[in-house]
Amino acid sequence: MAVLKTITSPADLKRLPAELLGTLAEEIRAFLVEQVSRSGGHLGPNLGVVELTMAIHRVFDSPRDTVVFDTGHQSYVHKLLTGRQDFSGLRTRGGLSGYPSRSESEHDVVENSHASTSLSWAEGIARGYRLRGEDRHAVAVIGDGALTGGMAWEALNNIAANKDLPLVVVVNDNERSYAPTIGGLADHLAMLRTNRQYEQVLDWGKETLHRTPVIGRTAYQAFHSMKKGAKDFWAPQGMFEDLGIKYLGPVDGHDEASVEQALRRARDFGGPVIVHVITQKGRGYDHAVGDVADQFHTVGKINPETGLPLEIAGRSWTDEFSDEMLELGRERTDIVAVAAAMMLPVGLKPFADAYPERTIDVGIAEQHATTMAAGLAFSGMHPVVAIYATFLNRAFDQLLMDCAMHRAGVTFVLDRSGVTGPDGASHHGMWDMSLVSIVPGLRLAAPRDGQQIRRALREAVDVDDAPTVIRFPKGSVAEPLEALATAEGLDVLAGDPEADPEVLIVAVGSMAGTATTVAEKLGAEGHDVLVVDPRWVLPVPDGIIELARRAGRVAVIEDNTIAGGVGAEVSRTLDEAGLATPVHRFGLPREFIAHASRGQVLEAAGLTPEPIVERLRTHL
Repeated sequence: MAVLKTITSPADLKRLPAELLGTLAEEIRAFLVEQVSRSGGHLGPNLGVVELTMAIHRVFDSPRDTVVFDTGHQSYVHKLLTGRQDFSGLRTRGGLSGYPSRSESEHDVVENSHASTSLSWAEGIARGYRLRGEDRHAVAVIGDGALTGGMAWEALNNIAANKDLPLVVVVNDNERSYAPTIGGLADHLAMLRTNRQYEQVLDWGKETLHRTPVIGRTAYQAFHSMKKGAKDFWAPQGMFEDLGIKYLGPVDGHDEASVEQALRRARDFGGPVIVHVITQKGRGYDHAVGDVADQFHTVGKINPETGLPLEIAGRSWTDEFSDEMLELGRERTDIVAVAAAMMLPVGLKPFADAYPERTIDVGIAEQHATTMAAGLAFSGMHPVVAIYATFLNRAFDQLLMDCAMHRAGVTFVLDRSGVTGPDGASHHGMWDMSLVSIVPGLRLAAPRDGQQIRRALREAVDVDDAPTVIRFPKGSVAEPLEALATAEGLDVLAGDPEADPEVLIVAVGSMAGTATTVAEKLGAEGHDVLVVDPRWVLPVPDGIIELARRAGRVAVIEDNTIAGGVGAEVSRTLDEAGLATPVHRFGLPREFIAHASRGQVLEAAGLTPEPIVERLRTHL
């Protein structure tokens, strides 16, 4: 790592002799494999952008020129080149974030790891520089998968109208988002990627005609004026140039000198330019390149020699959904699976393999997925839209106005709800219950274990006149927690349903285990505690109202933000019912929570048994 250790800032990289750039690239890849295999993280995407990131920092002057990474999972090389080479705590509390972080470096700008936003950010930054009369550039690095998002095209529409905008858009084309990129845009980029004849023709024309006496230069100028037509014929990148945006490429993203040359031309053009760079995800690490599923998009701790995981994960919550979804597909021909570029991680791959004609991957386009699902429901199908909980934020308007208002029978399955841990603030699925709590007619289930996921999914797809939501966390699924009895239609997990409890605890989803432990501790102190799992927590079931009439107080434990969550809805519902029963709400704070393990985040939020017991004890 002799060369890498000398790079503490982009200025050091600019001074590095060109003949050492190849060595630096090799050292960076070796560093990434060594370090990420210890901590886990986004390995494949970063191996693919080594030369590209080096070229960006040699051509532009960060932080004076602003570099915006779309999704941010491709920013590890950027961190290394801007002085952050201690990866020992990557994605752990107190260590480096897995995404850009303003608190880490002045070179980081956009922390939000939701896709398709970089062009809007970069346009706003570039406009601001121009309005202030500053000679500075904005550079947006966007993966081809993120170009499937509608927001990116809204931005392109505006960028094209600003002919002197100091903005460079780098399209990192590796044919993949998480999995292979889907859709017409992917086909178009593939056409550009595989057709270079027009460049060869122009090079031949320039060399040959310039050697022709007298008329050579004039002939070449005429020939060059045919460039747009030639490009449209051999490599129709006209989609970009017809928008009015200069297009350069395709460029070999692993030829650092070529990328530099293209970026310098783009920088000096005097207006917005798209630079189309072709890279290989997982470059330089055979185990990543050979991984068909996702080319090591993200990995846990692995053996760097074999690429095999060091920790064997148990059965996950996602596995339970995946198996039941496959069974439902066999039973019902109206079930359609919809994903947004995350078919494998949300558990829809087995369904897609079995029923490809009833599987739709829309790319990174959650808004489109949601409204399209409403259309599917209208046509007589029952769509199941499986996305990460954090990405439901992006489709709220469509959920409200297209699904709920039109009473569409659409089921949303929210993977990675609550605390996700090392991915940090923008990936915690902690807002979904607050958002959907205001949607008329919508029902939300929070299963406490794998059996309840299966049960809730079957109940959800039987609802054909309103949207339904099922949410569950990341990681290994909890052991089945059997109900001891039922009371007012709710599952009783602890306590005597016939008694009048001092505390009625409403356990929401994966917090059921915590709730029963709280009951055990308070029970050991002589307090009567009843723990119930409503299963379908929104709207608040009538059974909670009836049980609250007999309880001294109510406690709601949830892994959602405390603002507007289930606890807030229980409090509001009891108030509307004329009950003065106190409600104690235990949830995540209304703040952006940094990366840490799930256990560390829950502990810091007071969502472990001891602080809950202590707080309730003061009222008993």
